[in-house]
Amino acid sequence: MNDALIGYFAAFCTTLAFLPQVLHIIKHRDTAGISVFMYCIFVFGVALWLVYGIMLVNWPMIIANVITLILSSIVLVLKLRHG
Repeated sequence: MNDALIGYFAAFCTTLAFLPQVLHIIKHRDTAGISVFMYCIFVFGVALWLVYGIMLVNWPMIIANVITLILSSIVLVLKLRHG
């Protein structure tokens, strides 16, 4: 199997995993179970993975981390607003 194909599939799965959480928070405005500290660290880590992917010009990593950064940032912003 092609390395890039595995990368795209892994990126799709791990990025898609955030969508239900984001939709739940947007719909219910319930962020009680979300840790601000964890999401701050996570968003920072994803941003670093994005920079690393850009440095390597690794498109699966870049695409996945752009989307994950957006989704996790939405969760963090909503937690800060509604938490």
